[in-house]
Amino acid sequence: MRLSIIVPVLNEAACIVAALDALGPLRRRGHEVIVVDGGSTDGTPELARGGADQVLAAPRGRASQMNAGARSASGEVFLFLHADTLLPAGADRVIEAGLAAGGRNRVWGRFDARIDGASPLLPVVAWFMNLRSRASGIATGDQAMFVRCEAFARVGGFPPLALMEDVAMSAGLKRLSPPVCLREIVVTSGRRWKRRGVLRMVLLMWWLRLRFFFGAAPARLARSYGSDRSSGGSVATATGGGIRVAVFAKAPIAGEVKTRLVPALGEQGAAALYRTLVARAVETAVGARIGPVELWCAPDAGHPFFAECSRRYGVKLMHQGEGDLGARMQRAFEKLPGATGRALLVGSDIPAMTPDYLRAAGAALAEGYDAVLGPAEDGGYVLIGLARADAGLFENIRWSASDVLAVTRSRIARLGWRHLELPTLWDVDRPEDLQREKVGEIIASAPLGPANS
Repeated sequence: MRLSIIVPVLNEAACIVAALDALGPLRRRGHEVIVVDGGSTDGTPELARGGADQVLAAPRGRASQMNAGARSASGEVFLFLHADTLLPAGADRVIEAGLAAGGRNRVWGRFDARIDGASPLLPVVAWFMNLRSRASGIATGDQAMFVRCEAFARVGGFPPLALMEDVAMSAGLKRLSPPVCLREIVVTSGRRWKRRGVLRMVLLMWWLRLRFFFGAAPARLARSYGSDRSSGGSVATATGGGIRVAVFAKAPIAGEVKTRLVPALGEQGAAALYRTLVARAVETAVGARIGPVELWCAPDAGHPFFAECSRRYGVKLMHQGEGDLGARMQRAFEKLPGATGRALLVGSDIPAMTPDYLRAAGAALAEGYDAVLGPAEDGGYVLIGLARADAGLFENIRWSASDVLAVTRSRIARLGWRHLELPTLWDVDRPEDLQREKVGEIIASAPLGPANS
């Protein structure tokens, strides 16, 4: 088993050399070390080059940086390690044994942690952290999470959050298997605890986790935490402000939607599934709470299903109008932006899209990116967000081709715009997509009843 040890860094010049020296024995045993810098100004990348196999750059934020490292990794297991955390001796053998003990059914895990520092309260904090993690199946970054590469791909990597990316990742991995909770100890720095005070830090973290559980935007939590892990954009959550969201959808008429699924589901079944996907997309957009949500309807907003969505979710109905998809998207972006000038447009058949995914897209625009893209597995995209408009961005694109994302990316580059790409998601288009776990859950839920003809 080969490890890819991925170390996200930001201004870690004081400790990066020692951290990489400690990983030297693992490199000599054939494991790789990848350092991913988020924009350090203290020379961290230069200091890291002698002790790492790769030194990469990525947009600031642990989730973004760790995902970038995973994309370049070649190991069978990814180990995500903070620069101020030391692994136990023989960590590779311990991980291999832990995963092997559960067979292929165990796909991820973490170590117990000890917090380095003089305060007598720190061992108590660490003991409760490890106990809580073992009881809940939720790991934190300080515990050096590890995951099989195929499982990492299945959950789509770390959600693009400004804070709590480790908690959200754990929740996704728990659906694949319980974690391997190793008793061996990693030692993590107590510098945050010393700077803030132990009791204050404990209360702050519990408060942040409680707010996260009840749906607070991670970007807002990061500001409360005072985190410098991301550039921390401001994303409004009040309806009527912030970033406007358009959900594109067709009337769910049997025989006219999801026609490639008809051989498997029949015309009525394919239309019923599409209704459920649209309802889920609207609910997700509303749940993100980054701004007002509009349901852009085709061929018009007259279908009763659209009226039901408007009533149930409180969204405004809009006509997509005439023309190809590009013309209709351009029309939406011309009408969408409010006071901020920023808007997101999303598809309606993406089961893996979450409120946090939309929050991350909104945060990217709020942080100053001109565009944000949510790539799709088929070569298109599931989301596009813009802070400015250009009439040529959507012209003369073959929307059924596999190079839609590449063409759009190239046009954005020619415009000189700064853009960010989120983790790749998938949409429901082919019969084989029906075998995915999330689709089965959606078929079982069907919140708005059977399809109309």
